[in-house]
Amino acid sequence: MASKASVFLDTNRTISEISPLLFSGFAEHMGRSIYEGIYEPDSPHADESGLRKDVLAALRELNFRAIRYPGGNFLSGYRWEDGVGPKDKRPKRRDLAWQSIESNEFGTNEFMEFCKKINTEPMFAVNMGTASIQDAANLVEYCNAPAGTQYADMRIAHGYADPYNIKYWCIGNEMDGPWQIGHLEAQAYGEKAREAAKMMRWHDRQVKLILCGSSNSSMPTYPEWDRVALETAWENIDYHSLHYYAGNQENDTDSYLALSAEFEAFVDTLEGTLRYVKAKRRSKRDVFLSWDEWNVWYKARLTNDVEGGWTKAPHLIEEVYNLEDALVVAQWMNVFLRKSNVLKIACLAQAVNVIAPILTTKNAMLKQSIYYPFMLFSQLASGTALDVSVKAPQYNTKQFGDMPLLDVSSSFDEATNAHAVFIVNRSQTESITIDLNWQDRAPKSITAVHQVAGTDPKLANSYESPNNVVAVKVAAPKVDGKVATITVPPLSFTAIEASL
Repeated sequence: MASKASVFLDTNRTISEISPLLFSGFAEHMGRSIYEGIYEPDSPHADESGLRKDVLAALRELNFRAIRYPGGNFLSGYRWEDGVGPKDKRPKRRDLAWQSIESNEFGTNEFMEFCKKINTEPMFAVNMGTASIQDAANLVEYCNAPAGTQYADMRIAHGYADPYNIKYWCIGNEMDGPWQIGHLEAQAYGEKAREAAKMMRWHDRQVKLILCGSSNSSMPTYPEWDRVALETAWENIDYHSLHYYAGNQENDTDSYLALSAEFEAFVDTLEGTLRYVKAKRRSKRDVFLSWDEWNVWYKARLTNDVEGGWTKAPHLIEEVYNLEDALVVAQWMNVFLRKSNVLKIACLAQAVNVIAPILTTKNAMLKQSIYYPFMLFSQLASGTALDVSVKAPQYNTKQFGDMPLLDVSSSFDEATNAHAVFIVNRSQTESITIDLNWQDRAPKSITAVHQVAGTDPKLANSYESPNNVVAVKVAAPKVDGKVATITVPPLSFTAIEASL
């Protein structure tokens, strides 16, 4: 017998507009993310620019709205001038962050060409570790200024006449972390970020600037770091970042599948911090959250004495994702919709090979389990997030106590009447029969139901068996007035498309 549950949907009961930038990605000069991932000139799949055509096609399907670049920990030792100009003149350098060799074959202009080919917006980051506020300002001039000054003319000399008008800029990366090159305490970072922001904005008044927040919620300085940095730089920034990587180190699947509780608590704390700082500063300015690194990462850990071994494109943290990981990713994205009033940017870390939905060899490409929930949210969630009411059976977890078996979000786009409902069944054993109740208007029809499911939470895709965990279309239920009933299997993510 399946358990029973009810979901109540009302297009008048809304949370916020859904920012398209919630469906963004991240590409760092780390491991095989860039080299042998995005850029591999000697692959049979390479185009005329050395970009992997199979990877480009998969990224277009994921529909990243922006991609953050070039790091990550790499950023804090990066000299952006190394990655522009004639390739034969670019220096090879030691990357201290990942103990690798950086050839600088791929840099600012190559990244911009890549973004154009997958129709995504660039989200650049400036070095707040070894570099100066002047270096940050110079990069904005190089990218965004018209002809007539040193760095704009340098771009033009490199073959790129028109300004890129890059809008989104991260001011450093994880500067709260002692592991970070050039780590700063909160007050010192806030002051440096504030001054960099002023110069960057003076070059281009249209830029949107993202302040470094806590690297994770277990940092000993969290959330005090966030408060201090925000109080210092508030009037000069637009977003505040948060990072989090999830894992099932204890092999406690019941608790792992309830991690949305922790994700929501992280956002709630930082939303409270934003409100406090705005009130303390008597500010009229709103600052929003940018979750610009998030993913599952716990199996392919680094070892401090090995890391990159001073080689180019070493195999680093190439996590293999399974079904339970995909269900956690789906819940994370449910949280994005439920917190869309304050959360406006989110970047899946990363795009290719390094803790990524896509893996490559020179000749082949693999879509991992987490590829599919991201794809479905990115393609289907638009318009406004709905405040969904859910009545579902509870189950007990070691980490979070009693939690509902269902995790649900929904979107509705008034302009197109497109409506989507996203449901994770956390149960490892029980199917759940769900009555979907529309309270204000009846759906014309349920047009499609997509499902990622399986019986083994550890099931993963491989090059030999690439379709173990994928999204499949299943039968759509009939609508009876304002109700439709669907049964979802255990260990499943279901995305329902309806027209209202």
